[in-house]
Amino acid sequence: MTLRIGTRGSALAMAQTGDIARAIEAATGVDTELVPVTTHGDVSRESLSSLGGTGVFASALREFLLRGECDLVVHSMKDLPTVAYAGLRVGAVPVRADARDTLCARDGLTLATLPVGARVGTGSPRRAAQLAAQRPDLQIVDIRGNVGTRLGFVSSGELDAVVLAAAGLGRLGRLDAVTEFFELDVWPTAPAQGALAIEVRTAIFDDQEGHADILDALAAIEHPATRAAATAERAILAKLEAGCAAPIGAHAVVTPDGIDLNAAVYAPDGSGTLRLNRRADFATSAVHDIIGTAETVGSALADDLLAQGAATLAPLRQS
Repeated sequence: MTLRIGTRGSALAMAQTGDIARAIEAATGVDTELVPVTTHGDVSRESLSSLGGTGVFASALREFLLRGECDLVVHSMKDLPTVAYAGLRVGAVPVRADARDTLCARDGLTLATLPVGARVGTGSPRRAAQLAAQRPDLQIVDIRGNVGTRLGFVSSGELDAVVLAAAGLGRLGRLDAVTEFFELDVWPTAPAQGALAIEVRTAIFDDQEGHADILDALAAIEHPATRAAATAERAILAKLEAGCAAPIGAHAVVTPDGIDLNAAVYAPDGSGTLRLNRRADFATSAVHDIIGTAETVGSALADDLLAQGAATLAPLRQS
């Protein structure tokens, strides 16, 4: 059997899906084939916020999977809606890459050393708010395009810097472009940033014998600690009814005995920030208890954020 793995056709998506394919082949000996799919988010030049953010890259892949044109699909988990999709489920969450954001600037500049009025590009309302909160003098430019295109804005002199995810740069072998890494305790990133979600049809779990190769592949790449961390972070979005375009950062750290979760909500113009954290201990080491605790602590932290005015600070609800 050859496992057909659906993916967006961008260089980054192909690179991260290639990593998953090689991991599956090494662990199971099953052959894999990458099947590129073009999504609306790939062809539109509109800003992510105007496109609706969450789901703009996922829907075409999901329909492709449901039609049986591939056996599983690979999503950047931060782009995946929190609401369940009929007929599909996340079958595996591999080990997370670096969750940090980075600055890629001309002349080795950092956020602190960028000149007054420097032009910094990002397509993320959350990153724009974080930049404005720390450097209100900057000109923040809304940009789209793949990693190469965005880095090209800097090398051409059109922009002084761009903010990009460390995970994507690492998967493309472009960490050489980084001039500063933003640490997660002061610059939390998008919920589940750096994590991948491997989505499959739920029907395979009703016929496990007939889909043993797929189930073995999922088991081989599953990383429970990453799933727990991503679950906690995404539970905040779900409770706030917010999508990936909302100005929210979150990061969870999973230890053998519990989970520490911090989150921040930003005013879009950087004029205000609400930052809170919560800790929860695991009742047992059973996977279902760990995931249940992650969901509970994320939902509780979202309640805390709402109680302290998150909904008045920033637009949260998805349209």
